[in-house]
Amino acid sequence: MNTNGTYGDPELMYKLATYRMPFGKHANTLLIDLPISYLDWFANKGFPVGELGELMHIVHETKSGDMAHFLENLRANHPGYGTDYFDNE
Repeated sequence: MNTNGTYGDPELMYKLATYRMPFGKHANTLLIDLPISYLDWFANKGFPVGELGELMHIVHETKSGDMAHFLENLRANHPGYGTDYFDNE
């Protein structure tokens, strides 16, 4: 998934609002609800390969770049927020 310039992409917005962490300490937590410390750890160690890692990277960049309000708006305005989305390859 190429995420350059796609923040207005409805499919990407849906995935960001609904994708849950499939493993680990925060299993079943929505990616946009993961603590920044957890995302920082992955940023230092390496995000998972594939779509999960790409989405986690977007969430990390958004939260660490003082753009957390974007995620709050996504929660408030997205009808699918909280709906399970697992599309692991």
